[in-house]
Amino acid sequence: MSHAALLSEVSLFAGLEDEALESLSALLRPRRFARGEVVFHQGDVGTSLFIIRRGEIDIRLSSPDGKEVILSLLGRGDFFGELALLDGEPRSTDAVAREESELLTLQREDFRRFLETRPGVSLGLLATLSQMVRHVTQLVHDTHFLDARERLVRVLLDLGREQGVQGPGGVVIPCNLTQTDLANLCGLTRESTNKWLRFYVREGLLSYEGGVITLVHPERLGRETP
Repeated sequence: MSHAALLSEVSLFAGLEDEALESLSALLRPRRFARGEVVFHQGDVGTSLFIIRRGEIDIRLSSPDGKEVILSLLGRGDFFGELALLDGEPRSTDAVAREESELLTLQREDFRRFLETRPGVSLGLLATLSQMVRHVTQLVHDTHFLDARERLVRVLLDLGREQGVQGPGGVVIPCNLTQTDLANLCGLTRESTNKWLRFYVREGLLSYEGGVITLVHPERLGRETP
């Protein structure tokens, strides 16, 4: 089965010709994960790059006492696990399936050989790594300099921009997020997250029903952060 159409949606491989996409597709192997199943743990040896064909994946950091921070919510067309393939170091995060998911795996040696023959992909990878550094820098900034309200708003606006779909009532964030999920994304307690979610619902700036968040007035929310 060819996965060339999906690969054409992956930012890392954008711009590749059809022949290159078909060659890359032949190297991919499918794997399925149940909801809540761990794709890899922090500290595992990294041997594969993963591309999401179906489902959603959390990229998380966990502490020994069970605390979690969600770094990214990934969906169809996103990829992860590339760092360990480049530097040979252990995995730096956990990756967990939020729902039943199908991933495509690309082994380290196949990935490296492909990079050697496709300099454009190498440049795309550098751009992706730059974005990751900027994202982590933003997380550190927000954790140290924004209060709980501002951190929640920043995360909601980022989710709306990256994953949001325009609906009749505003920008819908399609992934189902529990308050615990949202708290882990923001680096907040569940109680603090609940407090400010309810505040913005009362203000009419967002709705939160069945785990689905709609940004009713994202432009007004944007005025709530520095």
